[in-house]
Amino acid sequence: MLPKLFFGWFAFAIIALSVLVITRRNPVHSVMWMLLLFFQIASMYLFLNAEFIAAIQVIVYAGAILVLFLFVVLLLNLREELLANRFINAWPVGLVFAGAIFAGTLSAVVAFVPNFSGQYTVDVINRETHTKALGQLLYTDFLFPFEIASLILLIAIIGAIVLAKKRMRS
Repeated sequence: MLPKLFFGWFAFAIIALSVLVITRRNPVHSVMWMLLLFFQIASMYLFLNAEFIAAIQVIVYAGAILVLFLFVVLLLNLREELLANRFINAWPVGLVFAGAIFAGTLSAVVAFVPNFSGQYTVDVINRETHTKALGQLLYTDFLFPFEIASLILLIAIIGAIVLAKKRMRS
């Protein structure tokens, strides 16, 4: 009973904080709510015994991505943002579209994701560690997709450098 209660708390907190992030009028407040959201997500990972993913959540998202968001927000002209009317009268139509997209995504996930039971059971993961099991899968079975993702990121970095150099020369 207690694990379900904790899981329910984390799920409720994550949903509530997500709503707070997107509904706050002040962008700095939204970023601060997002920080709390990232820590709640990391806590959920800790609760699920995924310590490595929780550490990555805190280091990468709460540490790096959130700082980037904060710098972008601080570079914006907040006076214009605070005075502007952010919501329009078409939100019911947007809500219907969001519901349709959610239903379509849910039906696609149910249709295409099989009930996959791999070689890593709970006992195997408890004997090894989450980090070792993740590394074993990533560098054996999923090495090719991992390398493709790294090449895509490398191409994006090179493209950003080339675009920045062109702007500096002009």
